[in-house]
Order: sequence, then C-alpha cells, then structure tokens
Amino acid sequence: MKRLFGTDGIRGRANVYPMTPEVALKVGKAVGLLFSNNSHSKGRVIIGKDTRLSGYMLEAALVAGICAMGADAYLLGPMPTPGISFITKNMRADAGIVISASHNPYWDNGIKLFTSEGMKLDDELEARMEELITSEKIDGSPDKIGKAFRIEDAVGRYVVHLKQSFPEGKTLDGLKIVVDCANGATYKVAPMVFGELGAEVVKMNCEPDGFNINENCGSTCPEPMAKRVVDEKAHIGFAFDGDGDRVIIADEKGNIIDGDDILAVCGIELKREGALPSNKVVSTVMAGKGLEVSLGREGIELVRTRVGDRFVYEKMVELGAPLGGEPSGHVIFKKFAETGDGILTALQVLWVMIKHGRPLSEIVAERSLRFPKVEKSVEVSEKKPLEDTPLASVIEKADNECKAMSGRVLVRYSGTEMKLRILVEGEDELLVEKIASFIAEQAAKYLS
Repeated sequence: MKRLFGTDGIRGRANVYPMTPEVALKVGKAVGLLFSNNSHSKGRVIIGKDTRLSGYMLEAALVAGICAMGADAYLLGPMPTPGISFITKNMRADAGIVISASHNPYWDNGIKLFTSEGMKLDDELEARMEELITSEKIDGSPDKIGKAFRIEDAVGRYVVHLKQSFPEGKTLDGLKIVVDCANGATYKVAPMVFGELGAEVVKMNCEPDGFNINENCGSTCPEPMAKRVVDEKAHIGFAFDGDGDRVIIADEKGNIIDGDDILAVCGIELKREGALPSNKVVSTVMAGKGLEVSLGREGIELVRTRVGDRFVYEKMVELGAPLGGEPSGHVIFKKFAETGDGILTALQVLWVMIKHGRPLSEIVAERSLRFPKVEKSVEVSEKKPLEDTPLASVIEKADNECKAMSGRVLVRYSGTEMKLRILVEGEDELLVEKIASFIAEQAAKYLS
C-alpha cells in the first residue's frame, strides 16, 4: 500500500484520497489515541490551518476524531505553521496539527503533525501513525468524549514570541518593508510584527478568500514583491509561502535573495559573533555549490541532508549546529524555534542589516557566492526508480559534464507532488541551461 506520509506530512488534492474527511477523521482518532495521557488527564491537541477553503472541512473531521477518542481539541484558526509549533509547546499540549499544503495551489491541502515539543514526527512515530490511520477500526469509548475550544489569544502569543527573537531595545524605525503574505497564514501576523517594531509596512496579498493562496504571489513568485520594493523605494521585501514557514527576500535593488543567501549571511554572522560553536551549517542536497564555497571561506562546514526541514533539524540537533535550512527559504534558528519560520528569519536578516548599518545588497555581495544554477520540474505519471529507466544514463553523462566545470547534477522526485525535480549548476551558465533542458526533455519522454 502507498504510504500516506511524504516529505512533509500527508498531502494531496482536497476531497480526493488521502485528503478526504474520512482520512482526516482517522488521523484525528489516531492522534487522540497516540498522544493522549502524556501529561494530562485528557489529551490536548492544538489545531491550526492556513487560509484554504478546504481547511474548514478537514478541521471539522479532525476535531471529531480527536474528541471521539476522549481528547480535547484547541482551535487556533489561520496561523503560520511555525506559530502552531510554538503554541503547541507553549501551551504544554500533547500534539499539534497543521492543516496546510504550504506553497501548493488552493485545491491541494495537507496535514502535518507536531509532538509536544513542537517538532515534526520522526520516522518511528510516522510509522505508528500510519498503522493506526490505515487500520480497519479505532474505537473510542461512549463514556470518554472530548471537547473543542477556540484559543482567542494565539496570534498575540505568537507575535510576542517573534518580537522577543529581535534584540531587546532595538527597533525597525526608519525602515520601509514590503510584505507579500501570499494570501496565506501570515496575512495578519507578519504586518503586525514588523509594524509593532516600528517599520513602515507596505502590504501585498493580505486578503485571503479561500482560493487565492499562493496564486502568482508569495515565495514561489517573488518577482512582483521585488518590483514593488524598487517602486516603493523600500529597504527590503519579504515574500512568505502559504503557511509561513519559508521566506524569499528582495534587497533594496530588487535582487532575489533565497535560502542559500540567507544561510551564508546569517551563518557568517553567527561565526563572527562566536555563536557557531560547531562551525557547521546544515542544509540539504539541494543547497548550491556557492553556499558551500561561501561558508568554506570562513572556515564553516556545510553539512547536507536529504530534502525536508525535519531532516535538517535532526542533523542540527545531532551536530549541535544552531543554523540550518533549505534553498526554498525554510530556515531554522534553533535558538528560537524547532522548525522553519519565515517571519523569524526575516527578523534575523533585518538585524544583520541594522547592526552593520549597510544595505542588504552589499552584505549579500560580500558573503554569498552564486554559481549559475538552473532548476526545472517535470510532471510524472508515476515515480519509477530512476535507475530502472533510460534516464539514468542521461543523468550520469550530464553529471560528468558538470563536474568538469566544478558543478553537479541532482535529479530526484518531489516528496509532495507528482514531479521530478532537476537541479544543474556549474561555472558555464549557457551549458548549465542546456544540460538542464536536455534532462527535462528526456524525463518528459520517459516518465510523463
């Protein structure tokens, strides 16, 4: 049977298996059973969501399942994923649930789970959840039924937490910031945080209607935000994704700053502050060669993991590394959070700018080296093992070409979508584009 859990929880088309009320009900029951009675007489489960229309449907089913097992559900409403992680830990709850498909279009949705510590489930817990969800029967007791409550002050708690990550006594006075909230979960929190710290905030895509989440906006489409920064003569711009756990930045000139640049800027800052005790920064196999070289010049080792921010966090804990993330803009500052947080990341970058009194373009130019890189996606009908397809020899030949120009090829299936991801980088920009296009053509021929 196909596994329910992918790279980041359960995800798919809303109202189509596995993102149906029936499956959500079973997830609720499994969470109620697995996480109850850890520290309370009744299990306590936090539930938050992004702004997709299907969130109402899945939320109701999850609540029914949780209460059927005798646990209590605490509803936050629309809230960024890292905010749900924080509230779960802050309220001493037994588990947290996020209803979101992150950067995907509105017609998709997903379910992500957090432990009482605000961390994503490890492989063992996912396997236990999967077994319970797919079992034929999970019965509750007629004399043990839970309740549902709405937490009205969740946004305020999270805003305070974010502001506390910014140095005490410091403000954003005098800064003009463009904020693109992707019509998603950050639409209320992000402008509030930057505004309360003193910035002049120019809002974009902060009017969710259930359908416009991530639609030509946010971290997957940051160009309009970058243009607005230039038009408004702003100092910086931030584009978040639908659930707020990632951010893509534009400097004052409209240049796009991705997760690799953020890790270079902040990793080098931590090293110079004496706050990088392991001299290691963690990212995934998707991290660019330029990041590796940039950090290496400062005596910092880049450690790579498989794709997924939970794998990044696990490696950070193992190595004692305070910083990790992904090129997509998922960045984890372990001092403040157990998962990627777009708003928190934005605040850390702002602090580097303020501390040095320099525009972001200058800081990035000094600290972050970029190799020409091309990324492409190809939709596939099924995820055949690549080694069993003619594409394997195409990839091997392309990789050898790239190694000759200090580059590399990485081809893998998406963990959340029916797509093949292709990454090619090297010193020759034209050759990189040519190789990436050829691999994409061949992938379409053999896999679509």
